[in-house]
Amino acid sequence: MLDNDEMSFTSAMAAFEAKHFSRAMQLLSPFAEQGNAEAQHRVAIMFQNGLGMARNPEAAVKWMRAAAEQGHALAQHGLGFMYLEGECVPKDGEQAALWFKRAAEQGLAGSLTTLAMMYEQGNGVAQDIEEAKRLYKLAGFDR
Repeated sequence: MLDNDEMSFTSAMAAFEAKHFSRAMQLLSPFAEQGNAEAQHRVAIMFQNGLGMARNPEAAVKWMRAAAEQGHALAQHGLGFMYLEGECVPKDGEQAALWFKRAAEQGLAGSLTTLAMMYEQGNGVAQDIEEAKRLYKLAGFDR
């Protein structure tokens, strides 16, 4: 049987999935404050994209980083993307590569692919075609 916290978290996630973002923010925020990485990631997405509220880049980075630092692979990828694109933070290829590497180590194919492209182009990392090929292969591409 689920306890009240588990039921509340399930309700919060259901609100997010149903795109009821104002309600999701209300329900997920306490879990994010308590250190729940999944809640932090979802709250970051809502702040980043202005879902259910005004867009808030500072809060988006704060929560994305909090989840990423706990090892949440999708948040690591999200933070890498923020640095790669200069969204919510100044563009920084080295920081992008660092976060994509962390997510790639957990097998996230999107991070492996993005990291491979960065090595292919020498973006944020020294250009290394062999490393790019290795990463593409790990991501399931045969180039």
